[in-house]
Amino acid sequence: MKKSYEKIEFLEKIANGITWWIGSIPSLIAHTLFFLVSFLLPVLNIVEFDKMLLILTTVVSLEAIYLAIFIQMSVNKSHEKIEDIQEDIEDIQEDIEEISEDIEEISEDIEEINEDIEDIQEDIEEINEEEGEDDHNERAKNVILKSNVSSNKNEIKFLKDKIVELQNKIDELKKD
Repeated sequence: MKKSYEKIEFLEKIANGITWWIGSIPSLIAHTLFFLVSFLLPVLNIVEFDKMLLILTTVVSLEAIYLAIFIQMSVNKSHEKIEDIQEDIEDIQEDIEEISEDIEEISEDIEEINEDIEDIQEDIEEINEEEGEDDHNERAKNVILKSNVSSNKNEIKFLKDKIVELQNKIDELKKD
């Protein structure tokens, strides 16, 4: 099985080389020289005109058949590459959708944390109004320690940074 694959791969390399050469300037020059020589042979009485035309027509017909095969091979390879690219694009679109969903969830979490912080701040204000200055400071410190407001703020900052990072990635993926 491996040998047949290697043979096919070798033949494909040859076909790619021929396809490249056919579409090149050296090929144009070689064909032009071939046709000039073909038409000079009867002029120089080396070959009869009818025989030259018969041979030239046969050679050109065979060459056209092979060129059609090489062109179709190139079209097939291009089609395979386009299918691969389309699959990659679909995968990227799925990734973008997942990232967008993650961003939405993170935004909801941030909103909930902000609401919690607002509630805590209201509680602190109520405590401030109800108690004296010393008691107020003591209770405020306890509430802050218990709620880990600073921790929440750090989490919010982290989540905001993460959202910005994910948004940048989405923008990059959209550009590609």
